Amino acid sequence: MPSRRTVLAATAGVTAALTIGADTQAASPHTTTHPATHPATHPAADRPGRHPDAHPTRPSDRTLRALISRMTPQEKVGQLFVSRAYGHSATAPDQADIDANLRELGVRTPAELVAKYHLGGVIYFGWAHNTRDPHQIAALSNGLQNASLTRPRGLPLLISTDQEHGIVARIGRPATLFPGAMAIGAGGSRGDARLLGRISGAELRAMGIRQDYSPVADVNVNPANPVIGVRSFGSDPDAVAALAAAEVTGYRAAGVAATAKHFPGHGDTAVDSHYGFPVITHTRAQWEALDAPPFRAAIKAGVDSIMTAHLLFPALDDSGDPATLSRTVVTGILRQELGYDGLVVTDALDMAGVRQKYGDDRVPVLALRAGVDVLLNAPRLDVAWNAVLNALQDGELPESRLDESILRMLRLKARLGLFEAPYVTRSGVDRTVGAPAHLAAADRIAERTTTLLVNNDRLLPLARTAHPALLVVGADPASPSGTTGPPTTVLADALTGQGFGATALSTGISPTSAAIERAVTAAAGADAVVVATYNVSAASGQRTLVNRLLATGKPVVTVAIRNPYDIAQLPGVGAALATYSWTDVELRAAARVIAGRVRPRGRLPVPVPRADAPGEDLYPLGHGLSY
Repeated sequence: MPSRRTVLAATAGVTAALTIGADTQAASPHTTTHPATHPATHPAADRPGRHPDAHPTRPSDRTLRALISRMTPQEKVGQLFVSRAYGHSATAPDQADIDANLRELGVRTPAELVAKYHLGGVIYFGWAHNTRDPHQIAALSNGLQNASLTRPRGLPLLISTDQEHGIVARIGRPATLFPGAMAIGAGGSRGDARLLGRISGAELRAMGIRQDYSPVADVNVNPANPVIGVRSFGSDPDAVAALAAAEVTGYRAAGVAATAKHFPGHGDTAVDSHYGFPVITHTRAQWEALDAPPFRAAIKAGVDSIMTAHLLFPALDDSGDPATLSRTVVTGILRQELGYDGLVVTDALDMAGVRQKYGDDRVPVLALRAGVDVLLNAPRLDVAWNAVLNALQDGELPESRLDESILRMLRLKARLGLFEAPYVTRSGVDRTVGAPAHLAAADRIAERTTTLLVNNDRLLPLARTAHPALLVVGADPASPSGTTGPPTTVLADALTGQGFGATALSTGISPTSAAIERAVTAAAGADAVVVATYNVSAASGQRTLVNRLLATGKPVVTVAIRNPYDIAQLPGVGAALATYSWTDVELRAAARVIAGRVRPRGRLPVPVPRADAPGEDLYPLGHGLSY
């Protein structure tokens, strides 16, 4: 952590800057530390539960405008960018990360990147090696804040990540990992969604991360959606709206900015905007009824930021531009019709959906002209940054347009208390991240989400006397955070903990004939077989695996560890569960349901269509059995 001398030097500039406006207004977040207080000794920096408008020294808009008036053009442009940076340390990354930074960003270290481009924020990724463990993350956050604050007129950074939970989690164990959005949708509890936000927010805040790109507010009505799917709370717009708003409330209570995404709605597409350009064919009336309600609810709940989608929505704007670059969508609909005046951030600018029509030098300028405030993860930061600077200098982007977005960015930093307390402490990490009470809450929530779809002849719960030996086979997809799984092993271990003798045998997402034969042979020595399935299709080897196991005569229980639609391809199984993700917390809950330690309580948050007649439901919205 930074030394006291470093902290004093870093915060002195901010303190002086804030005094240029004498007035302050009551509001802000969550700390009561004086800027010169040593972050390693200040206890209030670790308390997440203060009301977001409780701080008596939040700088006023007049003060923030005075700060903006003293910025150079380069500093103004920098505040609009949030970028990746490679490395576990702000100043001493590994050589491979130095090489990656030089190759992609033209600097050696994350600290140099912040200083060179006057960044408004940094986004953390596991693949950028930013998230090894909680203490490392906290130290990186402090190092980055120090790099920004020790510059002339330095400002605190807004550090962010995508911690949706479920299948998108940048930070893994020992942090608390919760069920993902569709699992929360299956549980249907606004209280659980709110608690998830409070606990996740408290842990992120303890590590210096003050913005989470969550919740997903998309209404997933397309079972073939390759990019949203189980990241959505479900297909019912009112249910999605209620849960998204509840999660926003939880994050706000924890002092972390939530982000509703992906406006104007990404739930009905068969194209992944990371790799292509999706088109939404909803009418304007369908958008109002289906896509808009979760965003309206998030705005009403006080969401701090909204992320735009890189997709074409002709009923809203027929110009051919993606929503991120559409003034009609961003300013006309989001700002003026929905009345949103918070921070608008682009989805990542390195995604194909926003790069197909315009070059990397035009995209950021057009996004700002559309009304966006923050440009996220430009593929070539130097190109994007200089393009915005040139547009400012030649008048294409009026200075007043940049000032408007910078004010929103500084308002959010002020509300989060970053001007007063930008640093975090080791003791806060130890006290908060992965706290036993947090882990227990995640387990309780997971138990309320496991969904029983089929239970022929009351096969479940399995009795330890009738089925003492279990074989667990199936798919072992990579851990979303790199710290959990593999699923078959986790399931087998959890079932063993429930008193069974369980053996794991991974057969993969695309099982080979040899793997299927090994599973069939192993089943001969088991009393029942549990199969972890992952996005089963009509041609999937997983379907062959299940059918071959059914032919042995042994009871077969399937656990759909991602999409709940697998059951449509697997007729004849004795019992079928859906967990909506394959992180440990969900798999342990499924094991407790299989063993009868808890009753299944989840209800489908999406309908499951028939495999032979996709227009008909095999299981309707709300279906779920129990015992």
